[in-house]
Amino acid sequence: MTLIESIIERAKSNKQRIVLPESLEERTIKAADKALEDSLAEIILIGSRKEILDYAATLGLKNIEKATIIDPATSEKTAEYANLLYELRKAKGMTPEQAQKLVLNPLYFGCLIIKSGDADGQISGALSTTGDTLRPALQIIKCAPGISCVSGAMLMLTKAEQYGEDGVLVIGDVAVTPVPDASQLAQIAVCTAQTARSVAGFADPRVAMLSFSTKGSAKHENVDKVVEATTIAHQMAPELKLDGELQADAALVPSVGTKKAPGSPIAGKANVLVFPSLEAGNIGYKLIQRLGGAEAIGPILQGIARPVNDLSRGCSVDDIYKMIAITACQAMDK
Repeated sequence: MTLIESIIERAKSNKQRIVLPESLEERTIKAADKALEDSLAEIILIGSRKEILDYAATLGLKNIEKATIIDPATSEKTAEYANLLYELRKAKGMTPEQAQKLVLNPLYFGCLIIKSGDADGQISGALSTTGDTLRPALQIIKCAPGISCVSGAMLMLTKAEQYGEDGVLVIGDVAVTPVPDASQLAQIAVCTAQTARSVAGFADPRVAMLSFSTKGSAKHENVDKVVEATTIAHQMAPELKLDGELQADAALVPSVGTKKAPGSPIAGKANVLVFPSLEAGNIGYKLIQRLGGAEAIGPILQGIARPVNDLSRGCSVDDIYKMIAITACQAMDK
């Protein structure tokens, strides 16, 4: 069974309630139809029931009636959600009138459903920008306890089965925080390990804090940041197997790890890689993907109290279907 097949089976085994607010977007509604047909998740669509069902009919979709369809314009919950939004944001200057207007936005409405405990996760981005996806999530659902920054992990399915977990690596941050400080980098490490458990199914995440130095082989303030982040991450999650600073080869290759970092519990055995900056992480995963022929799945947003994931606007129906399964697996771990 492949990793994505395993993720799908786990999602089916414990169906979560996943909100798709972009319900009149063609790829999204097709992915929703397939998810409903396969009993992958309980799907919540935001919008006019008539418009959604009529659109599904024009596309020949047969399963959309199985979805929960909620129209913010007519829902009996809208006033309650508007008041919740006002209470959450009034300290930032939001008025009741602004909340009543904003609650009609499907991206906000979906996050309010989750905040109220009536859904488990949300996926958008086929039509919306990353900022539009993240803004309501951070304003309403907020970050997980002990976490102050959002990051993005990528599942890398490589053909080099001698590395990582039979060729599978989880890496971060590849999507959100450009230049994390030591505290943020530590949070990214802890969150990426959690993603490795909940989504990739790693029973034993082994986290390498990457740098251009291994155990003091180079001196630089950027190295010092990684060393400090390693210390903070150990304090945040003492049970987590994590070490740094390590160069990439020392993290992955047993013979190099033994030579460069003797005694390290991670060197040569890492299956989770934490890059020191977004620049390095984004470049790194694309090089692995393009030159190494790896399949990249994600980014998977992490650090939010309940899972909210962002799609590429160039995504396919299959990409959205997979992200429904991934979001469901994240939700099970919350």
